[in-house]
This record gives sequence, structure tokens and C-alpha cells, in this order.
Amino acid sequence: MEKNWYVVHTYSGYENKVKANLEKRVESMGMQDKIFRIVVPEEEENEIKNGKKKVVKKKVFPGYVLVEIIMTDDSWYVVRNTPGVTGFVGSTGSGSKPIPLQPDEVEVILKRMGMDRVPTEVDFELKETVRVIEGPFTNFTGTVEEIEMDKHKVKVHVNMFGRETPVELDFSQIARL
Repeated sequence: MEKNWYVVHTYSGYENKVKANLEKRVESMGMQDKIFRIVVPEEEENEIKNGKKKVVKKKVFPGYVLVEIIMTDDSWYVVRNTPGVTGFVGSTGSGSKPIPLQPDEVEVILKRMGMDRVPTEVDFELKETVRVIEGPFTNFTGTVEEIEMDKHKVKVHVNMFGRETPVELDFSQIARL
């Protein structure tokens, strides 16, 4: 059995609640081996309010959540009966299994969100000194201050001109010293 991405329809405005509910259910029902990533597709947009520019996250597909699943009767049931879920997109009737998204469709969505790169292994830890190996900060060294596994990014404090400067980098842009 292989894992595929499916689109789940939710009540509008409940996308993050469905994600949280589903994550709790996966944990409490021991479905970690069948239900994997749960994503609310969002992208950042600049918004100007009261003359101030602000970056806000906007839902790309309001009313929909993407779920990576190995589709079995059990996993289908857990997702289908999560509070706020109205059904799977692509199922032909009640009780029928939905059609998964194509891998290239998923890739486009995850890329838009900056989640397309999956590291083989994260081999650094908080407060570790690392060297930047790619990008505008190449050859600078810094301290890992934060690791964001879901976004595949790290916050590194780089010493520039005698000051600690926080820089957000992809996992692939740093290496251990």
C-alpha cells in the first residue's frame, strides 16, 4: 500500500480546526502508520492596513485540507468522521473511496508553500554552530536558534559586522562545522 494525497472538504473557516482535530485523532487512535501530513494550503500576502504593510497568511483553497494517507477502511473512516469534515473530494458516492491527487499536483501546492524540499535527515541541533553553504550568507557561521521541521527551515544567528543577525535558511543551505 502506498501513501497518496487526498483533498478533504471542510466547513469553511474550519480548516485549521479540522487539521488540529485530525492530528489529535491520529494520535489517540494510533493511526500514525496510515495518516501522515495534514496541510492547510496557505500563502503569504502583503496587506496594507491603516498605512502599515503587514504580511498575512491567506488560504489558497478555503474549505479544503490536504491529507497524506495510506487509504484503508480504517484511515478513510478516521478522516471522514473527524469533526468539521464534510467529505473527501473525488469520491463518487457515500462509502466509496476517493481518488488521490496526482503527485505533480501536490508538488505544485507544496512548492507554493515552501514545503517541497524533504531533507533526508536533520543532523544539527539547537545552539549548534553551523556554516552556511548556499545563498547570500555563504561561508558565514552561526548558531541554530530554531528548527522548523514542517517548513524545512532553520533560524540561524549569523555574526555580521560584529552583530548577531537572525537569518531564516533552508535545511539544505547549512552544514555542520
